[in-house]
Amino acid sequence: MAETRSTQTWQNWGRSVETHPVRIAHPASTAEVVTIVREAVAAGHPVKAVGASHSFTAIGATDGVLLRLDRMNAIVGTDVATRRVRVQAGISLHDLNPRLKAMGLALPNLGDVDPQSVAGAISTGTHGTGGRLFGISRAVVGVQIVTATGDVLEINEQHEWFGASRVTLGALGIVTEVTLQCVPAFLLHAREEPMALPEVMGRIDELVADNDHFEFYWFPHTERTSIKRNNRVPEGTERRPIGRFRHWLDDEFLSNTAFEGINRVVAKRRSWIPRVNAIAASTLSAREYVDDSFNVFVSPRTVRFRESEFAMPREALPHVLGELAAWFGAGHENVSFPIEVRFTAADDVWMSTGHERDNCYVAVHQYWRSDYTDYFAAAQDIFTAHEGRPHWGKIHTLDASYFAQRYARFGDFVAIRDELDPGRTFSNAYLDRVLG
Repeated sequence: MAETRSTQTWQNWGRSVETHPVRIAHPASTAEVVTIVREAVAAGHPVKAVGASHSFTAIGATDGVLLRLDRMNAIVGTDVATRRVRVQAGISLHDLNPRLKAMGLALPNLGDVDPQSVAGAISTGTHGTGGRLFGISRAVVGVQIVTATGDVLEINEQHEWFGASRVTLGALGIVTEVTLQCVPAFLLHAREEPMALPEVMGRIDELVADNDHFEFYWFPHTERTSIKRNNRVPEGTERRPIGRFRHWLDDEFLSNTAFEGINRVVAKRRSWIPRVNAIAASTLSAREYVDDSFNVFVSPRTVRFRESEFAMPREALPHVLGELAAWFGAGHENVSFPIEVRFTAADDVWMSTGHERDNCYVAVHQYWRSDYTDYFAAAQDIFTAHEGRPHWGKIHTLDASYFAQRYARFGDFVAIRDELDPGRTFSNAYLDRVLG
C-alpha cells in the first residue's frame, strides 16, 4: 500500500477547493481500503476518497484521511453474454473507454470530458446528453462499498438500497468496485454547426427528439450558438474521424490554446467580452465526422474554469435562458465562457438530477482567474425559481432544506446514510450542508 504523509495542500482541478489532509493513501484493493478505514476510525479521523479531483464543489474534501483511488484502475470481471463489466472504482473513463472498445463494448452515454474516475462520475451524477437517454449512473447494476465499520457491502439490483447506491455523493461509504451495464460498441455521426439562438429555441423540441444526442453552446451577449447533433450509424459504417489538422486547429488551438489566451486578456479587460464573444462565435464553421462514441462525446478541455450546472424541467428552458439574457442585458457582468445546454430522460436513481423527470441542463462557467460569485449566485436564483437541481459536483450554495423539496427519496437516502455512517466517518462540511 503506497502511502505518504501530507505536506502539501490538496486542490481540486478547478482550484476552487483546497484542504490539508493529515494522511494521503493510495490503496490498490478493496482489502487495503478496509484497513485504511478501520485505522482512520480508530484514530478519530474522517475519510474521503477522490478520483481525478474534477468536482468543483468540496464534495471530496477532507482534513482527515484522503484516499486517492488512482491505483484502483483494473477491470476485474467481464460477462460477455450480459455485456456487464466490473471495474475498480478508480479507473478513469479515459482509460476505460478504449478498453471497453477492445471488448466490443461501450457505455451508452458519456459527458463531454473523461478524466473522472468511474466512482467520481457516478457518485456526483455525471450525465451527458440525449433526450431518450440517461446519465452514467443509470448504467450501474452493482456497487461494492466499504462501510464505516470496515465491512464490504455488495449492492445489486435486488438489494433494497440499490436506488441509493448509484449516486451516493460519497456519503454511504467508499465505493471500491462498480458493475456497469454496457452496450455493443457503436459509432456516432457528429454534425456540428452554428445556429442562431432564436432558431434553436424555435426548433428545440424537434432537435431533441430527432437526435440521439443533442446539445448546444450559447455565447453570452450574442444570439449565436454552436449546436451538436450526434447520432448512431448503421452497423458496417466506416469511421471518418476528424483530420489531424482540423482536430488540432478546432479542438486544441482554437478551443484551448487561443481560448486560454483570450480569457487571460479579458479577465483584465471585461468590457471587451461582448465583442470578443461575437467575433469568436462568427468564426465557427460546420463540420461532420464519424468516430467511436467516446471520441465524439469527449472534447479536450485544458482551459481551467469553475462551473455551476442545474437540471430543470424541459419546459422551463425558454424561461431560464430568457432570464439569463435579461441579466446580461442589464449590464451586471460580462461573461466570456459559452453556456452549455443538454438534455436527459427521467431515471429511477434516487439522488440523480434526473430522478423521475425529463430534464434540460444549463451549465454556466467562469474562467478560474475570475470571480464567479455574483454570476453563479444570479444563475442559481434563476435555476431554483424553476425547480432546479444542481449537479452534485458543481458549484451551488443550497442545503438540505431545499433538497428535501426537490427529491422524492431524499429522506430515504438520508436514513440509509444514518444507518451506514452514524458517526459521520465519510462526512465533511459539504455533505453536512446538503444532507443535514
